[in-house]
Amino acid sequence: MPTPSYTADYAASRHDPAEFWAGQARQLAWHREPPRPVLRQEPGTGFDRWFGGGQLNTSWLCLDYHVQNGRADQVALIYDSPVTQTVRRYTYRELLNLTSRFAGGLRQLGVAEGDRVLLYMPNMPEAVVAMLACARLGAVHSVVFGGFAPAELAVRIDDARPRVLICASAGMEFDRVIPYLPLVTDALARATHQPDYVVVNQRDFCVAALDAEPSPTAEQPAGPIKLARLVDYHELLAAEPVEAVALDAAAPLYILYTSGTTGRPKGVLRDHGGHAVALKYSMSAVYGLNPGDTMFTGSDIGWAVGHSYIVYGPLLHGCTTVLFEGKPVRTPDAGTFWRVAADHGANVLFTAPTAIRAIRKEDPEGHLARRYDLSQLRHLFLAGERCDPATYAWAGELLGVPVIDHWWQTESGWPMLATLVGYLDMPPPRAGSAGHPVPGYDLQVLNEAGQPLPAGTTGLVTVRRPLPPGCLPTLWHDDARFQESYFDAFPGYYLSGDGGYRDAEGYCYIMGRVDDVINVAGHRLSTGELEEILAAHPAVAECAVLGLLDELRGQVPVGLVVLKDGQELSENDLEQALVQLIRQRIGAVACFRQAAVVARLPKTRSGKILRKTLRQLADGEKFPVPSTIDDPAILDEIRQVLARRGIGPGAETNLPPPLSS
Repeated sequence: MPTPSYTADYAASRHDPAEFWAGQARQLAWHREPPRPVLRQEPGTGFDRWFGGGQLNTSWLCLDYHVQNGRADQVALIYDSPVTQTVRRYTYRELLNLTSRFAGGLRQLGVAEGDRVLLYMPNMPEAVVAMLACARLGAVHSVVFGGFAPAELAVRIDDARPRVLICASAGMEFDRVIPYLPLVTDALARATHQPDYVVVNQRDFCVAALDAEPSPTAEQPAGPIKLARLVDYHELLAAEPVEAVALDAAAPLYILYTSGTTGRPKGVLRDHGGHAVALKYSMSAVYGLNPGDTMFTGSDIGWAVGHSYIVYGPLLHGCTTVLFEGKPVRTPDAGTFWRVAADHGANVLFTAPTAIRAIRKEDPEGHLARRYDLSQLRHLFLAGERCDPATYAWAGELLGVPVIDHWWQTESGWPMLATLVGYLDMPPPRAGSAGHPVPGYDLQVLNEAGQPLPAGTTGLVTVRRPLPPGCLPTLWHDDARFQESYFDAFPGYYLSGDGGYRDAEGYCYIMGRVDDVINVAGHRLSTGELEEILAAHPAVAECAVLGLLDELRGQVPVGLVVLKDGQELSENDLEQALVQLIRQRIGAVACFRQAAVVARLPKTRSGKILRKTLRQLADGEKFPVPSTIDDPAILDEIRQVLARRGIGPGAETNLPPPLSS
């Protein structure tokens, strides 16, 4: 067998994309092989379409294939939940049995190919079963992470128009129980579309009453409320198992609404064929995993990372996947991730930099990690936002394994930049860099006129068409918005919305969203670069830099920092130290003069810091609270800190009430 070569594969993927991906498609067991050429342009739109005419089923590839080929008794899924103090293991045979029976139950409710099913659930095995069952029938699932506000859930119900909504009776955040059925009832009262059924998975710590008519809350609009019929999740498992439906490769697998969606939602669509080919390839090429290895992805199924590398990627590849319900800290401590990785023999741990920063904040010396045997861990992968070099170095020194920061988006569905550990000739990872382009991604850095920029110059990160398999083929029922959002700015290129540069050695650096670049008296400064400098201070656990409006200079940078536990430095002393760091590295031109200590930063559930929201708050703008925010109360806390420090005019926001109200 030839030695894997990144150089050769990347060149082949650019020279003849159709031939390269036709070769990768042969790694899957198709019901019907896709005809050549495997890449075509869709009539009418001109959008790229992969593997049209080929037939397969993602659920069959994830389960039936492995049961039929010697992995029936291998553990497929490990559920580890410190919040419910539960660990459960499912073999491929057991997961197939549950999935095929639940698919039979959904079919009894009238779910058929092309129908939508909306899931409103936390990380739990029943959610994974439901996703795979939908795929088995050819139904299109859309996961909305449990606990989202009713108004935002209603928007997604109206956009996806599901035939069935599946929810858990409750979720648990640390020691707080969040009942879900009242939130679902509220959302249905707000929504125009009504599903035929609401399927409720009962949890021991919060059993919902399914035989009582839920009463509207004070927040619900006046008028009659049409409630769907409530069905117990486990009743559907009594159905006869059903076989997987052979689907065209272009058939939709799922809709995933992007982070930060407000107003009209943007539903990223994923297809069966391209998605399966890309994820199967990535498991070995990017993550260096073999069938039978174990992957622990510390994310949620409501996000692209959870879809791709908790559920579909590991199961397509014949791996064992760890489904974690909890947080990296306080469940019960900052050693939780290390305990889970050790207990289940994880070969790869994949999480967000913010999780590592949270762990470092509470255990800066790494004492908790040393309690556990992590000898089977080969790599730590980080994604979701840029990893600052200080966090990168801390994690690498603590774990003694390569730390790999890589970059991708909900739209891509799998990595665009990485250090691909499955290749022998791959340059090593480098602090601050997201690595090199993954085969299939012809990455280009352009200026605002669409011209290529030289090495070392920051610009707009784009990808030359065609996008590889696995990327979104379009947006859910909105081709025009798909074209306008991603391709109109630079014809022939996908606009990522991120800024970055490539150095002379080919390493790529993603500096953050384009709107995270601030303009100080005509000097364009990257907030990512400023944050990297602040994070290097030994007292700082994590930080965010905002560009605030300034009459004289246009914008000026302000830092918000979270301290590591046990720090006794005064706020004024810390501010002066941070100002000096910026002056030494950037110079007085940065005009960095203010920093404030906050207890925590507002983030999405996937760990991204909501920098735009912070800037709007500090500038005194009115703004909608992002639906993806983990805890809206953080914004009030920060507003009080900013007022105390005299930073910005403050803001009146439309903060929603707590979920428990």
